[in-house]
Amino acid sequence: MAVTIKDIAKQAGVSPATVSRVLSGQAAFYSEKTAKKVKKTAKKLGYQKNTAAVELVTRRSKVIAVIVSSTKTNFSDQIIDGIQQEAGEHDLNVIILYAGEKDPQMERKALETVIERSVMGILLVAVNLNSVNENLLVNANIPYQFLSITLKNRKLPFITSDDFQIGYQATKYLIDKGHSKIGFAAADLDSVTGQLRLDGYHQAMADNGLQLNSAWVCGGDFAYEDGVNAMKQYGREPEVTAVIASSDLAAIGVMNQAQDYGLKIPADLAVMSVDGTKLCSIVRPQLTSVTQEFFEMGVRGMQQIISQPTKAAKSAFTPFKIIARQSV
Repeated sequence: MAVTIKDIAKQAGVSPATVSRVLSGQAAFYSEKTAKKVKKTAKKLGYQKNTAAVELVTRRSKVIAVIVSSTKTNFSDQIIDGIQQEAGEHDLNVIILYAGEKDPQMERKALETVIERSVMGILLVAVNLNSVNENLLVNANIPYQFLSITLKNRKLPFITSDDFQIGYQATKYLIDKGHSKIGFAAADLDSVTGQLRLDGYHQAMADNGLQLNSAWVCGGDFAYEDGVNAMKQYGREPEVTAVIASSDLAAIGVMNQAQDYGLKIPADLAVMSVDGTKLCSIVRPQLTSVTQEFFEMGVRGMQQIISQPTKAAKSAFTPFKIIARQSV
């Protein structure tokens, strides 16, 4: 029976995808030590190179895998649009896999699926891997980039907005509009993203000599329901005169609950959102927002993958801007 790539992988203690890359000469994706081990094992087992199989692997290497977390916000489609546009310009194909919502098992399954396909690169949209899955990704020797997330492990490359500055500039904007009692709602305060935005909020308040009240900060998971719950905590006669909601959906939740209480937006309560998706323009009143460049995140993520291995992946911030509408 002919020796297969799986036979070599099992004997050498590496993945079949790694064996495929070594045997097809994709030198950027593995170490010299790994290459020597694979080639030695192949020779020992009497492996005969299958040219057709190598060509198949090469063709598949024109595939970019996008792993998407099932977030409770609505920005992912813009990132994927950016990825698709850039992929099309380079004659690359895109496959999309969903990794659930903070589900390590689904994340691992998605990673294993794309690693076995021998893809050209992996883009992870708002996916926060645990240490075990991080190691699986890093050791796969496939170019990768995280998008729209700031990671605790700063050695991993990510492209996102500067979340500290988002929190700071949103707060400063409301202060400049005359507000001094400002709520901060619906962010996941256990995440790096949420904590950085909260830090920016705190710093802007302190820089302007304003007192903080812990009751003005309401955590959550960036969801619509978290905005509703935050507004319920502020109450029918809120002490705060303005609220920064950590996503467009959360802002709509704040606004709807406030209006249910009979409050007028922005006369009684100003509401500002973070993300700036099309939702901001279709609700009434339209939402003033910190608008992130999600499409650009997708484009730049693809560019990083395409430029590798000639360039090492780096973390970077995309710009954001505040767009004034009707809610402040």
